[in-house]
Amino acid sequence: MNANSIITDNMTLEEKLAAIDSAMANAQAQANDEAAANGTVAAPIDPALLTICDGCE
Repeated sequence: MNANSIITDNMTLEEKLAAIDSAMANAQAQANDEAAANGTVAAPIDPALLTICDGCE
């Protein structure tokens, strides 16, 4: 992903953050779709979720 394709210099900080959030959500959705097609599970965006067992959540 090229940052120059999603943000520009004339955007406000809020617009830049919204664009980044949207791009990350799209990337996660694509990873989830690809993982589901392969019969696996995609890693979550938040790496902290990998340090907690499912029973502890």
